[in-house]
Amino acid sequence: MRPKKHQMTGSSDLFRARLDQIINLKHELVQLAGKIDWDWIDREIAPLYSENGRPGIETRFVIGLLLLKHIYGLSDEGVCERWVYDPYFQYFTGEEFFQHTFPHERSDLSHWRKRLGNKLELLLAESLRVAHEAGALRTRDLERVTVDTTVQPKAISFPTDAKLLHAAIRGLNRLARKHGVRLRQSYLRIAKAAAMMASRYAHAKQFKRHQRQLRILRSRLGRIIRDIRRKIEGQDALEEAFALPLSRATQIRSQQQRQRGWKLYSFHAPEVECIGKGKAAAPYEFGVKASITTNNRPAPGGQFVLHAKALPDNPYDGHTLRDVIEDTEKLTGCAIERAYVDKGYRGHDAQNPRRVFISGQKRGVFGIIKRELRRRSAIEPVIGHLKSEGHLGRCYLKGRAGDAANVILSAVGYNFRRILAWLRELLCLILIPLWRVLAIPARFNPAS
Repeated sequence: MRPKKHQMTGSSDLFRARLDQIINLKHELVQLAGKIDWDWIDREIAPLYSENGRPGIETRFVIGLLLLKHIYGLSDEGVCERWVYDPYFQYFTGEEFFQHTFPHERSDLSHWRKRLGNKLELLLAESLRVAHEAGALRTRDLERVTVDTTVQPKAISFPTDAKLLHAAIRGLNRLARKHGVRLRQSYLRIAKAAAMMASRYAHAKQFKRHQRQLRILRSRLGRIIRDIRRKIEGQDALEEAFALPLSRATQIRSQQQRQRGWKLYSFHAPEVECIGKGKAAAPYEFGVKASITTNNRPAPGGQFVLHAKALPDNPYDGHTLRDVIEDTEKLTGCAIERAYVDKGYRGHDAQNPRRVFISGQKRGVFGIIKRELRRRSAIEPVIGHLKSEGHLGRCYLKGRAGDAANVILSAVGYNFRRILAWLRELLCLILIPLWRVLAIPARFNPAS
């Protein structure tokens, strides 16, 4: 059922303190809470609920928690824990009185992320609207953009043959215990020792012994696969439960280190891709490619993320530019005059190729276009902030839906951090003249 609409009573309580009486109403979080259009977000989310059943949690509470999580770079557990003792967090999520316990479950954030799905882009649109209303972002700043791609790493360890084979053995044993399938032998102790020795032999460059340990792991994994297939044969429910894990284990057992084509890099996260961006420190990264769009012209509030999107299957950068520009125009409601990209976009499919300028390009580059093209590299610090201060540096959410949600929410958190910094600057500009007026009489007082 649709969540209840948030309402403020405005009354006092003898035994509880009102939040607006114990906090600073000029704090940037308080100002930001007043600028966000919570009613519009509630109306946009309403179609995701049916008319029957128990009412959902208030929209402002959960959306506020998601925003606070990505603004301050916290985990789900961390933002719930901080909410209990931070009155500004409670005020931001719509509480009227100070609460001493968290009123809901941490898992509600996961359920809401799954329910929102594609609707998460409305939070990015709202962040841009708030920035425009606060004066941190102007309309003309949306006409010239910079587009680049980066890698959002997944929460997996660096994949090796020994690690993958060991993970497959442990995963199949765990699933067999869950469904009550009694295996002939688990091989857990043998697999652990073989994986450990394989890593040691590889480090010592004793590759014949290393290959011997890999053969032990492959043969044991094959025995477990065949044993499970014999035990579940003819049982439709078990065959359906084991179909996907067995196919992953078979792929891990058969794939080789230098083979071409699709490979599996994680047993629990099969959507992980191997992406090479030419970095000296990280030649290969394991995750999903993400597209980031920022304003090229420096806005009063700095660089804002105008569009963010996960790009599964590792597509060529140039083949994604057309869709990225169209989606950015839909999100901002402003036509893009010029787009600046790096050399990875050569051979792009943009609708108006003469409005796209590639770094190093000489033809048609003069005057203001030349200056704006030099600012193309300003998107790199933005990506760095998304990874270091937000959650783009490592995605802990499950599946491709989790990858897409993490990219968008990281961009939303970055935009709201820029807005909070802009609100702090405005507060300082208001307080500095007042401080000077109060300080002048004391400085020139003859009696002092």
